[in-house]
Amino acid sequence: MTFEEACTIIESAVVESKSRKELLLNLFKDLGVKRMAEIGVWEGDLSETILQNVDQIERYVLVDPWRNLPDWNKPLNKSNVEFESVRNTALTRVAPFKEKVVEIRATTKEANSKIDDASLDLIYVDGDHTLRGITIDLILLLPKIRRGGFICGDDFSKTIWQHTTKYAPTEVFPFALYFAEAHDLPIFTLPYNQFIIFNEPRGFEVIDHGGYGRLTPEDIYAPPRGRLAELLVRKTPGSVKRFIKQFMSR
Repeated sequence: MTFEEACTIIESAVVESKSRKELLLNLFKDLGVKRMAEIGVWEGDLSETILQNVDQIERYVLVDPWRNLPDWNKPLNKSNVEFESVRNTALTRVAPFKEKVVEIRATTKEANSKIDDASLDLIYVDGDHTLRGITIDLILLLPKIRRGGFICGDDFSKTIWQHTTKYAPTEVFPFALYFAEAHDLPIFTLPYNQFIIFNEPRGFEVIDHGGYGRLTPEDIYAPPRGRLAELLVRKTPGSVKRFIKQFMSR
């Protein structure tokens, strides 16, 4: 697939999609994805949706440790007992597609040696969104994608305080941009807090379908002031955010 073809498919998916799931389904279908991995499966809701709707999928790799991680300060870091229930729910959901599914119960670092280089068309990253986590994920996973394939992900949040200041910052954005630049790869920002990188080193370029170019450093990094301000900052456009923060600081 050429870069121009990828641009057309991605732009069409953005225009036609009214939700995150619809966007991903349109992308995966039209990009011709047959072999993919999902990093961070949780209860398998997205896995089930993709397997039910993208008929061309031949191999679907589930990568998730499904265990408590003591150095991960995020809301979904549950107890090991809870994670067993979460895993069982996920495996039940994908059971009808067991001939396509490969489970790797591991972190990305642990799973790295179990996935062959250049063996996948696409990887969807929705695991550890801290700076440490997204750094490890993107660096280790890029070689697993064939040339001309894609790496994309969730929680490309326009503020690093996605889960409030109680938890570690979410730094998928802007790190994924810097990663793409370091590897001379084009990256597409998308609606619904998504991104997709085209694994073809043709030069760094940002195709901004998600409106990230309008953000200021304050929008991205400034911690919100109080619960009301925090909620408003997370849910509103950049221009409105700036007004709210000015008002709340009076």
